[in-house]
Amino acid sequence: MTPKHCFLGFLFSFLLTGVAEIRPAYKSLKPQRVHFQSRNFHNILHWQPGGACASNSSIYFVQYKMYGERQWKNKENCWGIQEFFCDLTNETSDIWEPYYGRVRTTLAGMHSGWTMTQRFTPWWETKIDPPTMNITQVNGSLVVILHAPKLPYRDGKGKTVSMENYYELVYRLFIINNSLEKEQKVYEGARRVVEIEALTPHRSYCVVAEIYQPMLDRRSQRSEERCVEIP
Repeated sequence: MTPKHCFLGFLFSFLLTGVAEIRPAYKSLKPQRVHFQSRNFHNILHWQPGGACASNSSIYFVQYKMYGERQWKNKENCWGIQEFFCDLTNETSDIWEPYYGRVRTTLAGMHSGWTMTQRFTPWWETKIDPPTMNITQVNGSLVVILHAPKLPYRDGKGKTVSMENYYELVYRLFIINNSLEKEQKVYEGARRVVEIEALTPHRSYCVVAEIYQPMLDRRSQRSEERCVEIP
């Protein structure tokens, strides 16, 4: 449906309701499913168009606030946009505090009401990525160095900050013997340097890792397999 036909269809359905007065908000224009998606504390607000139509002429406006604040704040970079998402990472950087976001839309001079998220607390709700791995062969063994994901923020010295600063992280390391097509967990713990010994020469092995968060009883997705052949 073209933007012109979309607007005419909306106007026709609006007139059929018998509402004579002009109101600033129309339910059929209100954005739907407004929610945060968070990964490694990259906190992105997402939404879907209202039920009237998904028109390319629809313009969206985003506000946010911390729980307990009375005044909403405009997100300047997301004020009058056509995308269905808005990056609120910097605006929600106090990761233990709860926040709200909300979105409204404008179409052909008509304004919807605001649609608000549920309460969002980054520390509780962010999903973390699997660890990255560096693998080195040493005398028939594999030395695996694990790295936790980084936050999008930096400390007072300008250095990147690890997830280990904010969570208890348990690393799980698995090895797959490609000849036997058999997987085995070879390590679970907090150490980030792990040596895998007693490997059969001239065999190919793949290593995969994940992170477990005991306090939240949550685990990351698994990393991509890293495969090596023992000489």
